[in-house]
Amino acid sequence: MLVKLTRADCLAAIASGEFPESIRSSSPKVAIVLTQGWCHQWVWMRSYLGEVSALPGVDVYWVAYDEEPFFDEFRSFKEKVFGNDQVPYVRYYSRGSPKRSSNYIDKSGFLRLLGA
Repeated sequence: MLVKLTRADCLAAIASGEFPESIRSSSPKVAIVLTQGWCHQWVWMRSYLGEVSALPGVDVYWVAYDEEPFFDEFRSFKEKVFGNDQVPYVRYYSRGSPKRSSNYIDKSGFLRLLGA
């Protein structure tokens, strides 16, 4: 499934330094895409994420945080805690545990890093 992160999800990540277990463990393989709506690479990724998220055992979450009222706070969190100032930024989880991360990546690379 392809799901937009809620304000509560994002604020919980800021407060704890990681996304909630309920998200990270919603499927055996989870990817979380943190991006900004203006990013052309996000548009390209978005074109294949629906297909990827329809695979069995895969959930993909996303937020275009520049379109949210918590933009500055979330951008600062992402850059300081996750150490990444590029968009899109993707975090990959396996059974709830963070496994790797990337920035823009094509579909085959995304599937490889996701382990799907």
